[in-house]
Amino acid sequence: MSPDLLLPLCGFAAVSSITPGPNNTMILASGLNYGFARSLPHLFGICCGFAFMIFATGLGLHVVFEQLPLLQTILKYAGALYLLWLAWKLARAAPMTGTQASNARPMGFWGAAAFQWVNPKAWVMTIGALTTYLPQGFQLLDVALLAGVFWCVGMLCVGSWAAFGVAMRRVLQDARSVRIFNIVMALLLVATLYPLLA
Repeated sequence: MSPDLLLPLCGFAAVSSITPGPNNTMILASGLNYGFARSLPHLFGICCGFAFMIFATGLGLHVVFEQLPLLQTILKYAGALYLLWLAWKLARAAPMTGTQASNARPMGFWGAAAFQWVNPKAWVMTIGALTTYLPQGFQLLDVALLAGVFWCVGMLCVGSWAAFGVAMRRVLQDARSVRIFNIVMALLLVATLYPLLA
């Protein structure tokens, strides 16, 4: 990859990673409901899962989807159903106190990593990055660099959403406010399906 492309790539990664989407909505809610430390496996799962998705797709997995378009359709609608299920769980989540709060765990590493494969925004970002920033006749190192940039930038951008959720804990201290927040986040999660279904 040309050094001239590195700065624009970082900019693209930052803008696409920090804008609202399913990952950021869920990690924001996780930061509020569970705190930053307990949300770390979720954060690492998002960033590692997405970086692996870019790496695998860049090395030729996209050919599978070109030859089996039905698989892409199945993934798209499976992702939509999973997002609706997550939104339902979030909307019904009650504020946690005492032992319940100390034992609660947000989405784990593997769940967050696997979610990237059914996340519509992740696919748009992946295809955009691969088609725009990989040179013709690219090598393994080019794909690894692309995935690495998204991992590093994603950790900062997605992590800032978790930190914002933690900061909101100071404002949303009563159970009713937390419940309203969770319902709003669930509705925003459902709204992220609009580009997929439109």
